[in-house]
Amino acid sequence: MIQGLLALLAAALPSVAYAQTVEEPLGYRLEAYRSEVPATIEGGTVVDTETAFALWKAGRTAFIDVLPRAPKPKGLPEGTVWRDKPRRSILGSLWLPNVGYGEIAEETDDYFRRGLAQATGDDRQAAVLLFCLEECWMSWNAAKRTLEYGYAKVFWYPEGTDGWLAAGHPVETVLPVPEQRP
Repeated sequence: MIQGLLALLAAALPSVAYAQTVEEPLGYRLEAYRSEVPATIEGGTVVDTETAFALWKAGRTAFIDVLPRAPKPKGLPEGTVWRDKPRRSILGSLWLPNVGYGEIAEETDDYFRRGLAQATGDDRQAAVLLFCLEECWMSWNAAKRTLEYGYAKVFWYPEGTDGWLAAGHPVETVLPVPEQRP
């Protein structure tokens, strides 16, 4: 009887695993940004660590890190020194924090557009790769937004710096691209 139950459970497990597949939303992801992501991005190309590394080595793709920047805590006592957490990112990438939220302010949208223009020499035919961390919707949202801006060669790297570091590829400490007003 126990063997029969085990066989029944084993037969049911594959269907449970497939039921967990995440579909692309029609719009942007607005919550639960650190959760399982889809395997696709309509209009763009999903790449794994090996492909991302090959693109990086070729040197013809702009790498854009969209990890959010932790805000300075409110209510800190006067005189408290606040230091941003260092961001270790893919060597040579630009860090454009906070552009991967589902809804962004007009100022953030302008910042993202200027950062992409800087990274690509204002060429919408240039290749762009967007990343964050593993299982992070920020990079998916940012890649979707980049496609909507009219960029033709958009790569999304869902493994992000977690996959990059696990493979032993080069990283550096980066600072956010400054928010310059036009």
